[in-house]
Amino acid sequence: MIFIGIGGNLPSENFGSTPEVLTKALQVIDAKDCTVVRCSPWYRSSPVPVADQPDYINAVFELTTKLPATTLLNKLHGVEAEFERVRTVRNAARTLDLDLLIYHDYIIEKKGENDLTVPHPRMHERAFVLLPLRDLEPDWIHPVRNVTLDALIRVLPADQRCERLPEDTLE
Repeated sequence: MIFIGIGGNLPSENFGSTPEVLTKALQVIDAKDCTVVRCSPWYRSSPVPVADQPDYINAVFELTTKLPATTLLNKLHGVEAEFERVRTVRNAARTLDLDLLIYHDYIIEKKGENDLTVPHPRMHERAFVLLPLRDLEPDWIHPVRNVTLDALIRVLPADQRCERLPEDTLE
């Protein structure tokens, strides 16, 4: 099982509003040596860390691919660039954010700025990842921390607002 976090909070000049960007990005990913299996409901969340920028729209989706983890991450970064993601400073507002959260049961820990780490090194701290992931895989246990999703969710900081959106929000 491979899970990807998807989100954004800025419109794109060429692709439209945030909901349009996210919908189109899923279609592009589904055509790039990957198959999108299922997607969680969409959530509106405050920026993490708290910042003066628009709210994000986030979800988690499952995909299948024969690509190795590093190749998949590079492909996701390519999709971000295609959708006008500009990397400036960490946690800056963006048109599209794609995070490789879980790659099967692999544990890969690299320490460099652009190196791959799975499970994602900050996913356990983020409501906008944990809540949609629980919609898809409620019994998942973090393989490094050996903790359930519900236990991780219970200790999230109170300032992380994350609300499930109505089902037809992105249609």
